[in-house]
Amino acid sequence: MDIAEKEKSKPSVRERANAIREFRCKNLIAVLENPSDVQNIGTVIRNVNALGVEKVYVVDPHRSLPDDWQELREAKRVSKTSVSAVKWTFVRRFDSTDECFDYLESKKFKSIVTSPHVKGKTSLYLHEGDYTVHHKLAVWFGSEAIGISDRAVERSDMCVCIPMFGMIESLNLGTSSGIVLYEVAKQRREYQSQYRWRDHRGKRETPLPTVIPHGG
Repeated sequence: MDIAEKEKSKPSVRERANAIREFRCKNLIAVLENPSDVQNIGTVIRNVNALGVEKVYVVDPHRSLPDDWQELREAKRVSKTSVSAVKWTFVRRFDSTDECFDYLESKKFKSIVTSPHVKGKTSLYLHEGDYTVHHKLAVWFGSEAIGISDRAVERSDMCVCIPMFGMIESLNLGTSSGIVLYEVAKQRREYQSQYRWRDHRGKRETPLPTVIPHGG
């Protein structure tokens, strides 16, 4: 790309950033617990960015990711599988499940965990949940190898699962995170279009659009 093309691309990037700002789901975080493959992290980051989720937290006891977000943005393995979405998505790593929960709870976040099977204290199928009840929400995903941990289930507020209808009762992390986050983000975006604040306060006279027009 020559200098002229680079200069032309900068305004288009800014225009896109401005166009999507109102569609981002505020106070919605996707949490990956002990992911077994860095490529899976990149795939989820791509889903998070495309669906308008605000941030990604990664519980990474093996320290496969750098602590510094700027350094992570330049990591080729993550950048490639995320199709560069990591450059536009805030990612933070934690050493343990409890450390991540402690931080989220200190910021008043509620957590739900996902599993291919109904488990936990309160369990719902994905389509049965209301994901606008909590102002701040973290959605946890376990690793493809072992799933969500018992500790995460214990500390969560609710467990949700995707209904399965085949002989195989599991989905890979990229697919399951895309399905779950689509439903959660869709509900929260619809809420944001109607209300300015939590608890159905600040109703807008004219609802905001919930989709970006073609070409936007």
